[in-house]
Amino acid sequence: MQPRIPRHATKIVATLGPASNTVELLEQMINAKVSVVRLNFSHGTAQDHIDRAAMVREAARRTGREVAIMADLQGPKIRVGKFAKGKIMLEPGKKFVLDGARTELGDDDAVGLDYKDLPRDVRAGDVLLLNDGLIVLTVDAVKGEAVHTTVKLGGELSNNKGINKQGGGLTAPALTAKDMEDIKTAMSFQADYVAVSFPKNATDMEMARQLCNVAGADYKHKPGLIAKIERAEAIPHLEAILRASDGIMVARGDLAVEVGNAAVPALQKRMIKMAREMDRFVITATQMMESMITAPVPTRAEVSDVANAVLDGTDAVMLSAETASGKYPLETVQQMSSICEAAESAEDVELDADFTGKRFDRIDQSIAMGALFTAHHLNAKAIVALTDSGSTPLWMSRHRIHVPIYALTPKVATQRKMAIYRNVRPLLMDTSVDRDSALIQAEKHLKKRGIVQTGDIYAITCGEPMGAPGGTNMLKICSVA
Repeated sequence: MQPRIPRHATKIVATLGPASNTVELLEQMINAKVSVVRLNFSHGTAQDHIDRAAMVREAARRTGREVAIMADLQGPKIRVGKFAKGKIMLEPGKKFVLDGARTELGDDDAVGLDYKDLPRDVRAGDVLLLNDGLIVLTVDAVKGEAVHTTVKLGGELSNNKGINKQGGGLTAPALTAKDMEDIKTAMSFQADYVAVSFPKNATDMEMARQLCNVAGADYKHKPGLIAKIERAEAIPHLEAILRASDGIMVARGDLAVEVGNAAVPALQKRMIKMAREMDRFVITATQMMESMITAPVPTRAEVSDVANAVLDGTDAVMLSAETASGKYPLETVQQMSSICEAAESAEDVELDADFTGKRFDRIDQSIAMGALFTAHHLNAKAIVALTDSGSTPLWMSRHRIHVPIYALTPKVATQRKMAIYRNVRPLLMDTSVDRDSALIQAEKHLKKRGIVQTGDIYAITCGEPMGAPGGTNMLKICSVA
C-alpha cells in the first residue's frame, strides 16, 4: 500500500483513550491525517500502554504511513486527597484547610493532600488555584502540616483535583518514581518521543534524557525529548530548556492557571517563535477543540484558535480529551485537518526576509537553506532530502515555504521521529547505496507515489559518502524526464 501523504504542513497529535481504543478507528484517524499518537501515562497500567503502542504500530502498518508515538509522563501529583462523599461544595468566604498530615477522608472543612510538601511551599497571602483555577483559595496561615485558607472563588471540589500556586513556586520535582518506571515502559516499545511534565529548568530535561538513554540502551533506542511548558518558573529558563530538549509543548492548561489566562496568547507566540529560531519543534495543546468532546462541530472561537496557532508557525496542534474520551474522535481530527489546510493556504511566505542577515556556519545547514531558497524561486514541485538523522529536514522545516519537503530515510526510527516536523513528509527508502544510484532511486520513489511527474522541477539534497549522519553536502536541481 502506498502511504497517504498529508495535504497540510501542520501535524496533528491525537491522544488515545477509551473513545479511540480500536485499531480500526485509529486506522481511520491516521488516514484523516493524525501524525503523532499520544499515550497519556496519567491513566492506565504499563500493560495498557504496551498494548496501545502495539495497536498504533498495527494501524500504521495497515495505512502504510508511519506515525510517531509520544509517551506523555504524568509528572508530580500536586493534588488534594479524597472526600468521604466524593465531593464538597465550597462557598466564598468559607474557611477551608488543606492538611498534609490528615489520613481520614475529607469533609466540608478540610481535606488531605497527595502533595505533602505544600505547607513548605506556601505562606500567608499566597493564592492557590484548584481544579484548573475554577476554585481560588487565599492562604491565611500555615500551621505545621496544615494550610489554612479562605475561599475566594467557590464551587464544587471533588477527589484528587489539581493544585496550582498563582505565580508558580511549588517545589515538586519534574520526575517522580512513577515517571522513572514509566520511562522504562516507554522504552520497551521504543516510544519516539517522551514528554516531560512540569520541568522547571534545563536540568530536569537533562536528567530525563539520561534516564531515557539508559532505559533505551537495551533496545538501542534514544527517544526525542519534549518539555511541556506549564510552570511559571519555566518561562525565565525557556531558552535553556529548549537547548536541552528536542521540542516543547505549549501546555496551556496548567500554564494559564499559574500565569493567568490573559498572559498565555502572547507567551504562546513567543514560545513558537523562539522554538523555530532555535531549530526545535513546538506543539500547541489544551482545549483546542474542547467543545467537540460532546458536539459534532467546533465553535468558531476554537476554529480561530487552531488557525492562529498554525499561522504562528506551530509544528503540531494537539487533541487531548477530544480523541481520548469524546463522542466524535474521528470527526474532530477531520475538522482540525480542514482548519489547518485552510489556514496554511492564507499564509504569507517571506523566505527572503528569513535569510537576511543570517549566517550558516555548517555546510549541511547551508545546503538545507540553499535548497529552500532555490525551490522557492524556481517554484519547484518538491524539496527532497536524503537523510540518515533527520537534521536537514528539521532545519528546512523551520522556515515557511509552500513547497512540500519529502524526507527519504533508510531508518524507520528516523522516519517516525520526523512525523512531527512541520511540512515534512517522511518516507522510507534505502539510501545506503552510491550517490548517483540513490538520486535515480529517489526520483523513481517520487514518481511512483505521484509526487512528481514529467516536466516537474524539484530540489534534492544528500551527503557523500552516503549514510554519514550530518554529512549533507550536495544540492541538485532536477527536472523530471
